[in-house]
Amino acid sequence: MKVLRINHLGIAPKQAETAKHFFGNILKLANDGEETVPDQKVKVSFYQAEKSRLEILEPTEDASPVAKFLSERGGGIQHIALEVDDLDAWLVKLKAEGIQLIDSEPRYGAHNTRIAFIHPRSTGGVLVELTQEMKGH
Repeated sequence: MKVLRINHLGIAPKQAETAKHFFGNILKLANDGEETVPDQKVKVSFYQAEKSRLEILEPTEDASPVAKFLSERGGGIQHIALEVDDLDAWLVKLKAEGIQLIDSEPRYGAHNTRIAFIHPRSTGGVLVELTQEMKGH
């Protein structure tokens, strides 16, 4: 089991259109589309760097985790996503280590991935997403 790379940074900006303009038009990062993830109540816009990406997160409902983040903290980096080789094995290991998980089982994420979040209480205050790309992507 290993962490392969930083897959993406999830950014929850106060003004999504300003952020999209900056990353796409000013920094010239390729826009790799948008996707709504109903389970997470979020719309995600993808901006591709060479080996990782930025995800601009917009809440689709007031009760979403991203809306809560914006309400409590304002805009900023909402989470860091680490790509792993075996998400199921990592979840077993983290549970055995006493790490507090938000997701004890993987769920579907944007960009054809399986994901699970680790609670910030177990990481020193950082929301960490573990992600594994599904075969065929």
